Amino acid sequence: MDLVPFKTCTYDCVYCQLGRTTARTLERREYVPLADVLGEVARKLETEAPPDYVTLAGSGEPTLYSRLGELIAAVKDMTTIPVAVLTNGSLLSQSSVREALLEADNVAPSLDAGTAEWFQRVNRPHPAIGFDELIEGLVAFRQGFKNLLWLEVFLVGRAPALDDEVRRLAGHIERIRPDRVQLNTVARPPAEPWATPTPREDLLRYARMLGEHVDIITDFAPGKDEPRGIGGADEVLALLQRRPCTLEDLAEGLSVSRLEVLKHLEDLRGRNLIELELRGGHAFFKARRN
Repeated sequence: MDLVPFKTCTYDCVYCQLGRTTARTLERREYVPLADVLGEVARKLETEAPPDYVTLAGSGEPTLYSRLGELIAAVKDMTTIPVAVLTNGSLLSQSSVREALLEADNVAPSLDAGTAEWFQRVNRPHPAIGFDELIEGLVAFRQGFKNLLWLEVFLVGRAPALDDEVRRLAGHIERIRPDRVQLNTVARPPAEPWATPTPREDLLRYARMLGEHVDIITDFAPGKDEPRGIGGADEVLALLQRRPCTLEDLAEGLSVSRLEVLKHLEDLRGRNLIELELRGGHAFFKARRN
């Protein structure tokens, strides 16, 4: 579920597949009326197959949503499906944010740097967010959170430049004590072209350096050391030239997230290459015919 406008975030990560942040902010507010969000959740639960999780993530930072705690509580009253929150962790230094997340079943914050210098280079945070503050917020949240905590580590670049960062990351992770670490790298077109993927052999070595319970979640192409990705907007357009598709059809057909597909759809609509058609209560995208 998207709780904030597109690319409203506390970071401007160089690897983000949705592009550069257009609204970097620390302002927590009710960007979408809570009643509207709950109504959408109820409709989804009534009309679609039960998901593994109700996931609060989206195309920005979900902890910027000021009524997050109320939302989580209301969803848990609505269903027994567990609630997960994917966050960059930047606001966990605030006690109100930590408290809002306590009822979630699974919280997955991120930590992509071992030093303040790399944090600034890769995550490009709001100027008011400090690296030490980020680490202490993660540690404090773990101390009060009794459910599943999965830490995502997103690496950019390769050895030997990353070796020291990963060693320092291991020390921070030891303090944070997550239940699992999910190691990831660039697999989709990033916001900055210099944000290159970390090769498989480096990820395997870094996984061992980061301790136990580390999963490499990057999708590598079969038999190759480079992560799998889609060919961008052109591949989406090629599929729509064959047949009209919903957002869900495109995500399933290309084996990528709906958010990545949405980014390319917005690009194609901006170039007037596709159009939207409502049919039977569903939104279908199709290629424009010359």
